[in-house]
Amino acid sequence: QVHLVESGGGLVQPGGSLKLSCAPSGSILRLYYMRWFRQIPGEQRELVSLITTDGKTHYSDSVKGRFTISMDDAKNTMQLQMDNLRPEDTAVYFCNAYFSTETAAAKDYWGQGTQVTVSS
Repeated sequence: QVHLVESGGGLVQPGGSLKLSCAPSGSILRLYYMRWFRQIPGEQRELVSLITTDGKTHYSDSVKGRFTISMDDAKNTMQLQMDNLRPEDTAVYFCNAYFSTETAAAKDYWGQGTQVTVSS
């Protein structure tokens, strides 16, 4: 079964940068959109950014101007460039995508989560 593979988390100092990547593990039929969420222990999962296959993007107010989402259509790969990171950006970041495969109708898929820690 296809799943989402994330990479790129880690530890960075305030003001630093990280880039997260996400891609399906196998072949998909049709991709509709991809999103990044983040979650702090004890709190609800928060939508960070979204990108559609026709290039529309959305950012939460907390990351607007600092994060940039992009998609490689050929590889169905999504990236989140995170600049000027702040301690409050510390969270587990989850990739989410809505797509269909040859064996399943379109539905939401989730990555395993990658830890981003911003600390001096």
